[in-house]
Amino acid sequence: MIEAVIWDFGGVLTTSPFEAFTRFETERGLPADIIRRTNAANHLENAWAKFERAEVDIETFDALFAAESLALGAEVRGRDVLPLLQGDLRPEMVEALKHINAKFKTGCITNNLPANAIGSKSGRMLYVAEVMALFDHVIESAKIGLRKPDPRIYKLMVEALKVDPNNCVYLDDLGVNLKPAREMGMTTIKVVSAAQAISELEAATGLVLR
Repeated sequence: MIEAVIWDFGGVLTTSPFEAFTRFETERGLPADIIRRTNAANHLENAWAKFERAEVDIETFDALFAAESLALGAEVRGRDVLPLLQGDLRPEMVEALKHINAKFKTGCITNNLPANAIGSKSGRMLYVAEVMALFDHVIESAKIGLRKPDPRIYKLMVEALKVDPNNCVYLDDLGVNLKPAREMGMTTIKVVSAAQAISELEAATGLVLR
């Protein structure tokens, strides 16, 4: 019996930044997937991981990311990547969240960046207050110094929601982040598209979400 649905934010409730990465690389004549490959290399301790845990400042992140990308074939400044992270909300996913929220506990576990990293007016480029307010509990990597796929961050969520992980559904667009949730007993959904994710979520919860 499902008690809670736990969501990633970027790439799930918003469109994936990967599309913006591809456009950036094409426009600059960079090797294909250089940004994603840089993010994936040494993914627990690279520049991206350290920045999402708020262990380095933006200047250090910029330099580290440049060095790491150069080692993979082309220098990309970290500062140039940050504006690419802003995704557009997927209205159908937000609607599904509202339906879910009416029946089950909801949580959001997001790997995010320190406030003001993007220089946006709000200080947090990924957050839309109305959507975040729908969750019973939100865990942000930059606030607690842990990031997915560290198993401890999922444990913190189930403890906060007071639920059994075997009775939870977890959605994320990255397989590496789904694995710890699945190993804890959660039903996991890899989000490829909104339609696919909603179909799988309907099957898991028994609700009609559209």
